[in-house]
Amino acid sequence: MNADDRSYQKSFILDMDGVVYTGPKLIPGAMEFVNKLKQGNYKFLFLTNNSYHRPVELRERLFNLGIDVTEDHFYTSAMATASFLKVQRPGGCSAYVIGGRGVLEELEKAGITITSQKPDYVIIAETEEYNYAKIIEATLLIQKGAKFIATNQDLTGPSRRGPVPACGALVAPIEKVTGVTPYFLGKPNPVMMFLARKKLGVHSANCFMIGDRMDTDILGGLESGMTTCLVLSGVTTPEIMERFPYQPDYVFHNLGEIDPDAILSRRNRVEN
Repeated sequence: MNADDRSYQKSFILDMDGVVYTGPKLIPGAMEFVNKLKQGNYKFLFLTNNSYHRPVELRERLFNLGIDVTEDHFYTSAMATASFLKVQRPGGCSAYVIGGRGVLEELEKAGITITSQKPDYVIIAETEEYNYAKIIEATLLIQKGAKFIATNQDLTGPSRRGPVPACGALVAPIEKVTGVTPYFLGKPNPVMMFLARKKLGVHSANCFMIGDRMDTDILGGLESGMTTCLVLSGVTTPEIMERFPYQPDYVFHNLGEIDPDAILSRRNRVEN
């Protein structure tokens, strides 16, 4: 391996909610960890299943919490969906979309035509504009042959008043009526993990996936060949973790406990 080849140097992919912040509050140690990544010149990326918010909005949210990074440090399930369709249909395609500005903007940047007239795909994502008429339209289009895609399978998302329906819940009535299960692009789909690493230009052998959910972050990292780090600052407790048939490579209370200089990849742990 060329010593100057940064694709094999240590890199980090981080979930956001429950890892960096909870609601409007920064989780202790998060700012210090990101500063260590910046000071060490590590490649890193914030990865989120939420398709509603654009990178500029995610950057602003972290900036308001005291973490200053550029927009290219974010990768969303909306971006993964647009990239996936560009690969699948390099000649272009069309889609009927029930989703917010985040997914609409990414699809338009990818040259995908948004239409209800014989679309190639029906795409469901997080949105505040979800109604019965749109459910009917999506159902009829899928029955007529449109392929079914959803940005992520999360059933709920966080809000200040408690959990609210997310993409996986919005999909449910359409799936039940059509009998068609959508293809979910978000975590834990290895496609999203691959596309995130591609954006960073790194290899899975020395890439760390840090998250607070066993069924998305840890599973996605495991199936993609990355070293997995579970932080207990979000939804997962040690008792919940033990129920799963797979386990993370590392467990930390929060990001502040992780030393990016000292932590070893799965491959190096085995070799040592």
